[in-house]
Amino acid sequence: MPTLQSRFRGCLLGGATGDALGAAVEFMSLGQIHAQFGPRGIRDYALAYGRTGAITDDTQMTLFTADGLLRAMMRGMLKGIGGAEVSLVKDAYLRWLQTQGCPVPKAFRDRHAGHEQGWLITHRELFAQRAPGNTCIQALLHTPYEHLRADNQSKGCGTVMRTAPVAMFATMLSSPSFTLAADLAAITHGHPTALESSGAFAVLLQAIFDGESLHSALDESLQSLRDRGSNGETERALLLAQKLATDGIGPDGAIPQLGEGWVAEEALAISVYCALVAKDFEDGVCMAVNITGDSDSTGSITGNILGALLGEEAIPARWLEELELREVIEEVAGDFVKLRWDGCKQDSEEEDWWSRRYPGF
Repeated sequence: MPTLQSRFRGCLLGGATGDALGAAVEFMSLGQIHAQFGPRGIRDYALAYGRTGAITDDTQMTLFTADGLLRAMMRGMLKGIGGAEVSLVKDAYLRWLQTQGCPVPKAFRDRHAGHEQGWLITHRELFAQRAPGNTCIQALLHTPYEHLRADNQSKGCGTVMRTAPVAMFATMLSSPSFTLAADLAAITHGHPTALESSGAFAVLLQAIFDGESLHSALDESLQSLRDRGSNGETERALLLAQKLATDGIGPDGAIPQLGEGWVAEEALAISVYCALVAKDFEDGVCMAVNITGDSDSTGSITGNILGALLGEEAIPARWLEELELREVIEEVAGDFVKLRWDGCKQDSEEEDWWSRRYPGF
C-alpha cells in the first residue's frame, strides 16, 4: 500500500503529468490527434507552450488552491483560528490572477501591503499564461473582493480540475471535504453542478487517501450527492461512467456517451471511467487525453485519481523527468503531511520558516 505521502505526491504529480500530456491536444478532435500522433494517439509529451512537459492553468490553479489551504493550516496552528479557508483560497486565486497579468482589487492590495507574499508566488514559471479559463478570470476580476461567491451560472470544469488539495487538507484534519470543495468552486463558478462535482470529487479522493478502493470511494462519492439532495446531473454522469466501466464498454464507445469534458460533471465522469478501466497509471491517463474534448483537464483529473490510488511510484519516470515545476509540486504535496505531522511550534526558527512560506495573517 502506498504511504500517505506517496498518495499525496502521486495525486498532485499525477494531475500535473496528465495536464502536461493533454496540453498539446486540448483543442484537437480525436481524429486530428490520430492524424498527428498515429492510431494509438498521443503517448508522450509533445511541444506545447514552447516546451515539452508544460503544465497549464489546471496545475497552476491547483497549486494556488493548495497554497491557500496550507495558509489556513498555518493560521490554525499558530493562532488557533479556523474557518478562514475560503477567504484565504480566494486570496490565493487573486495572487494567481496577478501572475496572469491582470489587475486585482484595491482592497486585496491594501490587505496584503507590507506582508510576506509566501513561497509559491516566487516561482517565475507560474507567471506563464497557459490558456487560463475565461470564467475564472472574469469572476476574479469582477466579483467584489469581500464576496466569496461568483455571480454567474457557469458549470465549467475549472472547478473540478483544481479540487485535489481540498481532499488532502480534509484528510490531514480528519474533516469533511464536500462542503469546502463546493465553497471553493463557488469563488469562480455559480452553477450548482459545478459545485456538486467538485464536492463529489473531493469525497472520492479523500476516501482513496483513507485507504478505500476506487469502487468503494465512488460509492461514497455518489452517496454524498444523494445526502445533499443534489440536482442530479453529477450523480447521473457518475452512474453512467460506472455502468459503462462495469459493462466492459471500451473508451471509443464509452467516452462519447459521457461528453467532451468541458463542463464539470462530464470531466469528472470521463476521468472516473478512465480510472475504473485503466490497466495502470499510464494507460488511464493516455485514455483520458485521447478524446475530442478538454484533454488537459480530463488528463489532470484522471491523474489525480490514479496517482492517489497507486502512489507516485506508478507514474512513468519519463513523464516526471520532463515535468515543469516537478520539484515545486512535490514540495507542495509534502507540505500537507509535514505541516500537520511535524507542526510548526517545535522552535521559533522553524515557526518563522513556516510562517514565511505560508503566511496565514
